[in-house]
Amino acid sequence: MFYKIKEELTEKVQACLAATFGVTPEQYRVVIQYPTRTEFGDFSLTFPFELARILRQAPAKTAATFIEAFRPPDEVARVDVAGGGYVNVHLDRRRILLRLLDCLVAGRLWLPFHAEPEKVIVEHTNINPNKAAHIGHLRNAVLGDSLVRLMRFTGRTVEVQNYIDNTGVQVADVVVGFRYLEKLSLEKIRRIPDRFDYYCWDLYARVAKFYEESAENLRLRQQTLQEIEAGDGETAAIAHEVSTRMVHCHLDTMARLGVTYDVLPRESDILDLKFWEAAFARLRQTRAIVFEEEGPNAGCWVMKYERDGQADVKIIVRSNGTVTYTGKDIAYQLWKLGLLDRDFHYEPFRRLDDGHVVWITSATPTDRGGADVPPFGGGDTVYNVIDVRQSYTQNVVYEGVRRLGYEAAAERSIHFAYEMVALSPRCAVELGFELSEEERERSHVEVSGRRGLGVKADDLLDLLEEKALDEVRSRNADMAAEQQQVIAHQIAVGALRYFMVKFTRNSLIVFDFEDALSFEGETGPYLQYSAVRAGNILRKYLDRYAMTREELDAAWRSYTPDHVPELPEDVWELLGTLLKFRDLAQAALTGQEIATFARNLYALSQKFSNFYNRHQIIGEENSDWRNLLLAIVVIYYEKMKRGLEILGIPVPERM
Repeated sequence: MFYKIKEELTEKVQACLAATFGVTPEQYRVVIQYPTRTEFGDFSLTFPFELARILRQAPAKTAATFIEAFRPPDEVARVDVAGGGYVNVHLDRRRILLRLLDCLVAGRLWLPFHAEPEKVIVEHTNINPNKAAHIGHLRNAVLGDSLVRLMRFTGRTVEVQNYIDNTGVQVADVVVGFRYLEKLSLEKIRRIPDRFDYYCWDLYARVAKFYEESAENLRLRQQTLQEIEAGDGETAAIAHEVSTRMVHCHLDTMARLGVTYDVLPRESDILDLKFWEAAFARLRQTRAIVFEEEGPNAGCWVMKYERDGQADVKIIVRSNGTVTYTGKDIAYQLWKLGLLDRDFHYEPFRRLDDGHVVWITSATPTDRGGADVPPFGGGDTVYNVIDVRQSYTQNVVYEGVRRLGYEAAAERSIHFAYEMVALSPRCAVELGFELSEEERERSHVEVSGRRGLGVKADDLLDLLEEKALDEVRSRNADMAAEQQQVIAHQIAVGALRYFMVKFTRNSLIVFDFEDALSFEGETGPYLQYSAVRAGNILRKYLDRYAMTREELDAAWRSYTPDHVPELPEDVWELLGTLLKFRDLAQAALTGQEIATFARNLYALSQKFSNFYNRHQIIGEENSDWRNLLLAIVVIYYEKMKRGLEILGIPVPERM
């Protein structure tokens, strides 16, 4: 509701500035802020200070003249001046509460955002399809999925892509393992039982040692890569089997966290459909890349680039004619932006329980998708969720787009970067890793597959669920075992997802089971418990007073302005924060920081806890006041539930 009032207030202030002072929107655009404390007002305006130079008068005089001329919206109780020129707007709390009650009864607590015409593409997760997902992939997927949910909440049309590098070195290494270490045929590989991703995890580690044994062994990698790129024969067939089956494993892992995708573009299809050749021709034609005749990069096509104020050279095509990852990424980015004169073919890869279809690209026409294939690619804005170590490469990709003449498209190519995930020493020990005394004293332990500290995502989730289940059993001994398991899973998801987003993207995460699973403090389970408690209050209330929800709605509808008491400051502070929900979501999106939204949810839960501790609610003797307190509880429950949904966190039935 604040959103609509704020819009109307902005328009009226802008019009008053034009009529009273002759200030046009081109000269000054009104920005309405929220005061730090509600007793200062519900909205704050600073234009008297910002217009002092234009109007050539003191801010206090500008503010006084404005207030005399201004005709505020009906929801405003008064407008006053503070601090030598700040204009504070105080809302009519009774009127606002009555409107809220109407919305609550009518089921209109959520006004939809204006639908944005632009299409946004978010690419995230992007796990090499050669072994099980690890803990670092979880931060990528959770950040990307939360960004998608936040965008969709605010009216954006979003397409979610998960790029599958099925022709890269990592897949080739596993194929080498199957062919030259395991000596397995394609048919025998197909008969490997479940946990195929775990099997390949161990095989991949063995291949690394195999390469160290001799140069001849290492040469098998390049030979295998060439056979995969050729696209036929036993090697290519094994690579296809490994990568396809691995993608299913990865989708299963991410489904445990509620993460889904729209389309899975495959690198092999980019190669087969000549995406790179089309991009390469244009890069040469525009001189975006040049051929090196001599020097250390002789025979290579390179992009000359400035990095940290110093001249740099990035190889796009090697001297042996093979294209680098950066080159292929430029072609892929052009397709995502709708700037390439070709497209993939598509076929269904997986159909989810809710009917959503996950599509995968194909190099050949197929009738499996029929006329139902959505129009993929062609985004107005593209977010690439990749860790901060890829910043340089991403900048080169965007520079390639820019040098082809697409300046605006390059600006709308956004690297949604994030720092890595480490483990607390306590967490590493709980996961079964042996640490030295020195490592046990450190603040964190870096995850390293080479050192044997690679943490599989499913192992982490399994242990989280196990620990959550112990807590659920201790709190709900009478609950059926199946329900305990469901709630334990929901708590584990909430713990992990909140832990992954509550830190700013440039912060190193040090994961710890005890910190993540705590029911106190800034954790996912604490927020879940806050929502569950609010839901329980409504159920207990209806039971205590033998009321139906329809009777409660009728009681809320009966209120009049004279019937509504003056709201105490703490109650209005909670209500005001609830009414700012849309702005909180929009601010997080504008700042491209999911942590901002997560922390605002935590602050909201703290305000609700203070409210809950100060007011009896169910035990309140005055029925009119009691029903109003309950209305605020229900509004809080609906808002918190939606906020957790944006973060991908489920609300359990009990905790």
